[in-house]
Amino acid sequence: MTDKLNLGLQFGYWTAAPRPARELVELATQAEDVGFDSIWTGESWSSDAFSPLAAVAAATTRVKLCTGIAQISARTPTAMAMHAMTLDGLSEGRACVGIGVSGPQVVEGWYGRPFSKPLARTREYVDIMRRALARDVPVEAPGPHYPLPFTGEGSVGLGKPLKMITHPRRADVPIFLGAEGPKNVALAVEIADGWVPLYFSPYRPEVYAEQLAALKPGFEIAVNVSVSVDDDVAKALWPIKAALGFYIGGMGAKSRNFHTELMARMGYEEEAFHIQDLFFEGKRDEAIAAVPDAFADEIALVGPKERIAERLDAWRATPVTTLLVGGTDPDTLRFLADLTS
Repeated sequence: MTDKLNLGLQFGYWTAAPRPARELVELATQAEDVGFDSIWTGESWSSDAFSPLAAVAAATTRVKLCTGIAQISARTPTAMAMHAMTLDGLSEGRACVGIGVSGPQVVEGWYGRPFSKPLARTREYVDIMRRALARDVPVEAPGPHYPLPFTGEGSVGLGKPLKMITHPRRADVPIFLGAEGPKNVALAVEIADGWVPLYFSPYRPEVYAEQLAALKPGFEIAVNVSVSVDDDVAKALWPIKAALGFYIGGMGAKSRNFHTELMARMGYEEEAFHIQDLFFEGKRDEAIAAVPDAFADEIALVGPKERIAERLDAWRATPVTTLLVGGTDPDTLRFLADLTS
């Protein structure tokens, strides 16, 4: 059970109409002023997760600045450590680095890297990041995924172990893992400082009960939660269902979509694969309509203010520490801050 729910403002990643830096800064300062604890950014094959946070760092003083989720195939582990060190220095110790493996379509189709052995790659990646940030000895790693120094095919044989030139402000910049599968979640609990689920229902504690049984003190769980204040619950759920229809239906291959598999594990197996079938048949509107209102509702906070306040109690009864909220409505941000203060 959570003593106090923190709030994070989720910028996500830029769409076809990117926000200018001044707008990001304005939103971030509004969130900080009403009591939000953190600002989060994402990346896919779109904007990178670090640059918007660097812009926000100069205009804020208290909120944590977190990537959610920076993709490990986009950067070597030492490059990710450099990003973490730089953002942490610019923000005077407020960086938090959420990382994840993404999926095979993005990893192999966009980044041109192999997707195999994601668990082993993540474990090796985090270990190298931590040693690079510790800066106590030159970093050496045997591999097999990120060998340092590199001596494989194409090497000229001149690589040597190095330490980061700049002294990091903190050696222990928090590292969160974005994870969906049971083994990935267990890995997050084991090696990371926090976990960023994709979908989390406070009404289904059994879904992750085994993985979360070994939670250590101070471990954080930051969950993306769509919030919409609206007297018409069905209307408020529609954009959430639209996003779910896209992710569950088409954000992955027909044979391997982690989002579809997660929805199935959460008790909606028949519905999840029906949504996927409709999406791949080109029936996108039908796929969205097929998303159960109940599923969209239990992973979100929608409806009149009284309903949202009542349903927030279910989140307080979970180990979730932070609700990540999208949107730009200052009144909604202030309402949530008042509810959780």
